[in-house]
Amino acid sequence: MLYEGSCHCGNIAFNVEGEFAEALDCNCSLCRRRGGLLAFVPREKLVLKTPEDNMLTYTFNRHVIRHHFCANCGIAPFGEGVAPNGSVMASINLRCIPELDLGALKVTAYDGAAH
Repeated sequence: MLYEGSCHCGNIAFNVEGEFAEALDCNCSLCRRRGGLLAFVPREKLVLKTPEDNMLTYTFNRHVIRHHFCANCGIAPFGEGVAPNGSVMASINLRCIPELDLGALKVTAYDGAAH
């Protein structure tokens, strides 16, 4: 299914293709503070609809995931990285897809702090 997502102000907007029935609630120091619910898709399934210049990027710890966020509203709608198998992935903050029923998601705790 194709979904539209964005930061709060719309400065970062994207389309993403996927079936989102499950989400990860990560407890790493960043995710815990921002409260995102994450789902992962191959990077080619995410199409940015706004200029890349609208995004700021933050990395931490091993600096392998690029966490993108909006300079205007501060919301982080997605990140990018490489999975252990070498696939380029996008981590989607499902809270940034308005049409998703978050209450219907199976949410699994993930101990990102251990990694």
